[in-house]
Amino acid sequence: MIASLRGTCIDVTGSAVVVEVGGVGYAVTVTPAHALTMRQGAEVFLRTAMIVREDEHLLFGFESTDALQVFDLLRSVSGVGPKSALGVLAHMDPAQVANAVASEDDAAFRKVSGIGPKTAKLITVALSGKLVAFEQAPASAASGAAAAHPAAVDVVSALVGLGWREDAAQSAVDAVVANDPGAAAMGTQALLRAALGTLRPAGAGR
Repeated sequence: MIASLRGTCIDVTGSAVVVEVGGVGYAVTVTPAHALTMRQGAEVFLRTAMIVREDEHLLFGFESTDALQVFDLLRSVSGVGPKSALGVLAHMDPAQVANAVASEDDAAFRKVSGIGPKTAKLITVALSGKLVAFEQAPASAASGAAAAHPAAVDVVSALVGLGWREDAAQSAVDAVVANDPGAAAMGTQALLRAALGTLRPAGAGR
């Protein structure tokens, strides 16, 4: 069982990265937002879940132990496979998943590709009481110029989920919205990529 990887990122495309450890390249599936934090040639550390099937061995990578634990809990729900579980974490951080379960908000899970109404409801029922450790007060809305952008709150939440302080995340989004002429037309992923570009690679503000 491969529980973690520390090595050099030698390739990153979309939601797939290749991490070289001791001369061996490991293909790892991550969320798109997580992939955006990695660069070729940079050292990375991933918590991993290894899924073994008859015809393939799959590795899924996570930026935190919380994300990995929530991934495993989601997979314990009937009808939720590893790709769907990762899809949930691509839309919500562990705290948001926990809060959605606590408030029985199955609509949050229906937004994920591959999860229908019945499975979404089952997630809130099956995981009730199991995610208390991950619950937290909802992040406050982005302030300043970012408040006017429809994707600002989601991007701030994504940056917080990736480890940056909320004030640093809000400042980064504010800067993009205020200074980039094309910011108004950006979707969530584009705004996230631009905001990450304003933060120091080492994760300043964490």
